[in-house]
Amino acid sequence: MSSGRGGRGRGAGGRGGQSSPAISRGGGGRSGGGRGGQGGGGRGGQGGGGRGGRGGGGRDGGRVDHPATQQFPSPTPQPTPVASRPPLETSAGASSSSSTTAALSQPEASSSRIEAQLEKTLVLQNVPPSSSKAMTVAKRPGYGTIGRKVVVRANHFLVQVEDKDLYHYDVSITPEVTSKKVCRDIIHQLAKMYKESHLGGRFLAYDGGKSVYVAGELPFVSKEFLIKLVRNDDAGSSQPKRKEREFKVTIKFASKPDLNHLQQFLHGRQRDAPQETIQVLDVVLRTTPSIHCTVVGRSFFSTEFGKPGELGNGVEYWRGYYQSLRPVQMGLSLNIDVSARSFYEPIYVTDYIAKHFNLRNLRTATDQDFRKIKKVLRGVKVALMCGEHARTYKITGISSEPVDRLM
Repeated sequence: MSSGRGGRGRGAGGRGGQSSPAISRGGGGRSGGGRGGQGGGGRGGQGGGGRGGRGGGGRDGGRVDHPATQQFPSPTPQPTPVASRPPLETSAGASSSSSTTAALSQPEASSSRIEAQLEKTLVLQNVPPSSSKAMTVAKRPGYGTIGRKVVVRANHFLVQVEDKDLYHYDVSITPEVTSKKVCRDIIHQLAKMYKESHLGGRFLAYDGGKSVYVAGELPFVSKEFLIKLVRNDDAGSSQPKRKEREFKVTIKFASKPDLNHLQQFLHGRQRDAPQETIQVLDVVLRTTPSIHCTVVGRSFFSTEFGKPGELGNGVEYWRGYYQSLRPVQMGLSLNIDVSARSFYEPIYVTDYIAKHFNLRNLRTATDQDFRKIKKVLRGVKVALMCGEHARTYKITGISSEPVDRLM
């Protein structure tokens, strides 16, 4: 180190100069640098150099390169941040590379954070909607190796759907019928009478309301049919038949359900199951049992499934099954469960009251007994025998007046 008088170092880092390597031409000044030449950033100096030269040798010391600045490339000029920390003061001869490196690393760190955020945004923007993704199933970890293999039966049956066009037709019945059972009987009679002559041999899948679904197009856009219906009442086939009734049925083209979404789902190219199409197929599978069985919700009951069991008090149970079409990993599955439900015994109302309330003689019934009887029988359907015909009614109440006074 030269001991010359400290002058104002004429280094490369002048007023407002960049942080390039400072080479002082003066002699060794106080603490190794001239005014403003201390190792920190001076007035306007970016990343180091002040107004004077950065601490080097004095005027008599000759040209000296500071060890910390040798072989250090000049960085690209960076804009000064609005809010920056004050310059750090260092002692003479201290390395200025630490301050320069800190000044350079802050913009680089912030730029890397921005790039990372941009990459995340681009990834989120390029994600396709969930409906277009194929359904991915977790891989099976392995197979059992301990124990004995057994065969089990499941109440699920795989449904194969043919690639055919479905057609939806609107149905109107005149005069209007409120009973779904009667509506199904009317459409069933229509299919029997006109299947080959007017329906092109097509099977009609009827939902019991206003819609009919057909696998294939019918040979007309709109057509009217006259149906004469003669059906037995609910009391049984041994009872006299009802009077013949005539209905006008209009079938009109409505729409063509799209099965493409269902095929995409079955082949694993679509995650969401097309519920509307599945409901149409469910109507198709429920059409035939709805004609031959008693329908309660999604279940079917019939005495053909087994002899009714007696529950007592004028009530018996029928056997049946529950049916539902569901989407599963392998495609579509028809789920069937056994079921049972209580029904009234097909007996006279007076016999039912005697069994249910343990009353052998209705003449001895009190007002409290009649209130209980009225509560139990309200809404029950009964068959009224009128000569050769039987008509079905629903009980709305019980009168305490004798029949001869009501007639």
